[in-house]
Amino acid sequence: MKHYSFFAMLARMKYIERWALMRNSVRENISEHSLEVAIIAHALALIGNNRFGKHYEPEHVALLGIYHDCTEIITGDMPTPIKYDNPEIQSAYKQIEKVASYRLLNMLPDYLRNDYEAYFIEQPRDKEAHLLVKAADKISALIKCLEEANAGNQEFKSAEETTRASISALNCEEAEVFLSDFLPMYQMNLDELNQKSE
Repeated sequence: MKHYSFFAMLARMKYIERWALMRNSVRENISEHSLEVAIIAHALALIGNNRFGKHYEPEHVALLGIYHDCTEIITGDMPTPIKYDNPEIQSAYKQIEKVASYRLLNMLPDYLRNDYEAYFIEQPRDKEAHLLVKAADKISALIKCLEEANAGNQEFKSAEETTRASISALNCEEAEVFLSDFLPMYQMNLDELNQKSE
C-alpha cells in the first residue's frame, strides 16, 4: 500500500516562523498566520458581496488564504525586504515557489491532485480572489505590527508604516472597509472587547 506525505508536510507549517529578522514579543508561525489570513480573506469576500455587490465565493477565497504560504514548508519564510528588493529576486522567488508547489502536489494521490492544484497554482479565474488574499495577508501583517506595538515593542514601527502603505497601494475597497470598521478593535484588551460586546 502506498502512503502519501502531503498532509504530514502541511502539518509542519507550525514549525516555520515568520518575522525572522525582527525581535518578536510573541512568535508567529505560518500555520497561525494562514488561519488569520483565511479568516480575513473570507471576511473581505463577504464585504465585497454585501457592500459592493460583487460575486466572490467566500469559502473558496478562505481556502486560498489557508494554502497561500504552504510552499514555505519547503522554501522557508523569505523576509519581505529581501523578497521584494528587486524584480530579479522577486521573479526568481516566484519560480522557486512554483517548483515547491508542484513538489507538494506530487505528494498527493492522483485522485486528489487536481482538486488541490487550484490552491497551489494560481488560476486566471482567481485573479480577484487572490487580490483579497493578498490584502488579507497584508492586514494580518499589520495586525502583527499593532500587537507588537501594544506589547511595547518598537521594532515593528517602520514595518507598520510600510504595511499600511502597501495595503493602500492595492486599491482594494474591501480592505479599506476592514481597516475602518474592524482594525481599531485589535488595539483593545480582553476586558475592553468584552465591554464593547455588552
